[in-house]
Amino acid sequence: MGRIGNIINKKGKQDSKRAKVFTKHARAIAVAAKEGGGNPEYNATLKTAIEKAKADNMPNDNIDRAIAKGAGSGANENYETIVYEGYGPGGVAVIVETLTDNKNRTAGNVRYFFDKNGGNLGTSGCVSFMFDKKGQILIEANDDVSEDELMEVALEAGAEDFITEEDGYEVVTTPEEFSQVRDELQAKGYEFISADVKLIPQTITELTDEDQLKQMNKLVDMLEDDDDVQNIYHNWEIAE
Repeated sequence: MGRIGNIINKKGKQDSKRAKVFTKHARAIAVAAKEGGGNPEYNATLKTAIEKAKADNMPNDNIDRAIAKGAGSGANENYETIVYEGYGPGGVAVIVETLTDNKNRTAGNVRYFFDKNGGNLGTSGCVSFMFDKKGQILIEANDDVSEDELMEVALEAGAEDFITEEDGYEVVTTPEEFSQVRDELQAKGYEFISADVKLIPQTITELTDEDQLKQMNKLVDMLEDDDDVQNIYHNWEIAE
């Protein structure tokens, strides 16, 4: 199984944590609506947040309530984005993006997760230089998707790179071209496993020690279970 297959499996695992996943999406949607307005056609951040929520099968009613909360008078919480950087077991580079209304709580939790699992929280910039900010669109391979046609559409729309894997296709864009490429592929009827601007590692770290593997898995699980954590990026190559 390739990397895209691992992502498909991860989305399946998220079904068991659906309520928690929806909570994270609702927070991101509300904040985007509060900062840029409730119309996704004029708010690219909100549009992306909605697309991510729909990819995880969040009901439209939940999405609409989150938009209304952010755009209306009910949005009295003040959330801020805080990014943490550090090293997991075996020197794995980890970046954690959070959206929190209590930075002391969030910082304490994130530090505890690292310390508990053989890692250590570092200073700002200690690992971010190992990642590139890119738009990434993943499409599952099936009989309805022609690799050649998909590649042609993606590149003509402005994609920077097109990568074929066993389980699917990866379309890479600059952050500036992401929305244009995503919208063009959607207009052509392509369905996405995921579509987002994210941090992609320049190099990978493979863990072979059994204890470190368990610790890294536990670190990721604990971070994902925290309501304040929105995104986790790392350069750990998950064994196939």
